Amino acid sequence: MIIKEKQVKDYITKSNLPESDYVINPYIGCSHGCKYCYASFMKRFTNHKEPWGTFIDIKRCKKKINIEKLKGKNVFLSSVTDCYNPIEKEEEITRNILKELINADCFLSISTKSNLILRDIDLLKQMKKVTVSISINTLDESFRKDMDKASSIEERIATLKKLHENGIYTILFMSPIFPYITNYQEIIEKTKKFVNEYWFENLNLRGSYKTDILNYIKEKYPNYYNEYLKIYIKKDKEYWITLATKINHYCQKNNIKYINFFYHEQLVKEKKEKQKAVVSK
Repeated sequence: MIIKEKQVKDYITKSNLPESDYVINPYIGCSHGCKYCYASFMKRFTNHKEPWGTFIDIKRCKKKINIEKLKGKNVFLSSVTDCYNPIEKEEEITRNILKELINADCFLSISTKSNLILRDIDLLKQMKKVTVSISINTLDESFRKDMDKASSIEERIATLKKLHENGIYTILFMSPIFPYITNYQEIIEKTKKFVNEYWFENLNLRGSYKTDILNYIKEKYPNYYNEYLKIYIKKDKEYWITLATKINHYCQKNNIKYINFFYHEQLVKEKKEKQKAVVSK
């Protein structure tokens, strides 16, 4: 792992994400090295030549977070890294950021694949409005190991349970959903007693990792390969339309709170249009 330090002017940056006004990314890069990670596009802007998952920059910031600016806003920690990657255990950048946000009157959403977040339960319990989402897209540990170097599936499930027991609002982020591999019903049934809400996001393939994932499917799941070609080469949306309908019906039937992010690009576009409308007024 190539580790460097980077001085930044502010930890807070404006967000284009549908549900967030601001994002905080305490690190550049991520040692979890998820094979499907959309955040690998960041290399174009950070001038990193190393393969995704082999480098991480520790962000240092002398400026205190302006919590007044965050009043009533949605803040997401974090969008293009995992704020609880292994180096956080020693560096405590995320923990120190949380200390600054304790008195912030904002809606804080934290997303991670690591059980290291349990270290900071003492701070999370002091937050006024906080949710924690843990990413799980399979119960098959061998598939998980093929895809990332984060906490095991059982560790993630145990983390959700522990957070829930401590009164913290829990979200299971089923992302990314792999066609024909992710079993959403199985995951929900195993976790619904300690998960407040489910988020769903489909697998998007672009850039260099598109070929890598398709080659992986061809090797490990050859019976699904033609279907993946239909979805990702021929751009057939029928699978996602059908699956979205099934998920919506299942969640509504079982009184499960959920958000479907299958149409992420459309949501981002709608948000930008709303922002333009507000500015024009």
